[in-house]
Amino acid sequence: MRPRSSAPANASSSRTDRVSWVPVALHSDPITAEVVALFGRIVTRYNAEYDEVAQRHALTRLQSRALLALEEPMPMRELAARLRTEPPNLTGIVDRLEARGLIERQAAPGDRRVRRIAITEAGRAVTKDFKASMSFAAHPLATLNPAQRRQLRDLLRLMYDQAD
Repeated sequence: MRPRSSAPANASSSRTDRVSWVPVALHSDPITAEVVALFGRIVTRYNAEYDEVAQRHALTRLQSRALLALEEPMPMRELAARLRTEPPNLTGIVDRLEARGLIERQAAPGDRRVRRIAITEAGRAVTKDFKASMSFAAHPLATLNPAQRRQLRDLLRLMYDQAD
């Protein structure tokens, strides 16, 4: 298991203090420590904006993640796997989204016993607005030219693929 830590609430904004919360093993390489600290700051800021946008739409984090994951109809088990949760944990979330008219349960073609979860037009409108409201996710990337964005994407893919 990888060491986990969180930045202290009173973390200073000076350059040296920004990386002080990074696990001790990473301090031997200052660049790695700074990269890890920057990832932490980016994730924290992204999550804060994500939660704020979800709240504006009267959604919990898991409800919004479920809604955004429904690009196409899928069985509850597949949706649960994408969200890294168990199907019984997802039932209440699906119930609440369905009650608001954002999703619907459908019989799967070929096997009416299997229920698929599908996004409705109202749900699509919410996801469109949700994505458009996530300015932190898009604005910093706009400062990079297309070649820099491709390079960043390729490096992040490499890191992600190595983590599995």
